[in-house]
Amino acid sequence: MNDFQLANVEADEATLKHCFAPVVDAHTRILVLGSLPGERSLAQQQYYGNRQNRFWALMSEVTGVDLVAFDYEARLAALLTHGIGLWDVVAQARREGSLDSQIRGHVGNDLAGLVQSLPQLATIAFNGGTAARLGMKALGELARRYRIVNLPSSSPAYTAPYADKLLVWRTLGDEVSPQASSPA
Repeated sequence: MNDFQLANVEADEATLKHCFAPVVDAHTRILVLGSLPGERSLAQQQYYGNRQNRFWALMSEVTGVDLVAFDYEARLAALLTHGIGLWDVVAQARREGSLDSQIRGHVGNDLAGLVQSLPQLATIAFNGGTAARLGMKALGELARRYRIVNLPSSSPAYTAPYADKLLVWRTLGDEVSPQASSPA
């Protein structure tokens, strides 16, 4: 391999992004699916690690718990306590930067396998249009078994006012209660 070919391989590897493991348990009633973690989230190895992403603020409103004030592991634990799980529809893809519009050659996660393994799952919520489009395609007819909620993206790239996003995100609150999902 010459230097030019080696440089192209290294550039391709640098643009190949991978999702994180799902955060779910047997008590998960709501599954929030994003598309693929952005650059800051990948660097921190945390879902919604970009401070400008409003995910944790929106979920604070949904759960009634100030998740923003918690450290990352406590945030995940609080979501699970409230019956909320996280994952992404894309397992891996090539992408320059963090924008969903730059996702290329994606490989999807086994959404059908995951949702069928969650006995209490009632709602699948897609965080943004790309997640909804790819996720609904992956779920196919299986989606009919669940309440589907298309959420406005929590990403700073989606510039709708926070109040407008919050109106839709709050609809998840109907199924959130810490008592209903406490670990056995």
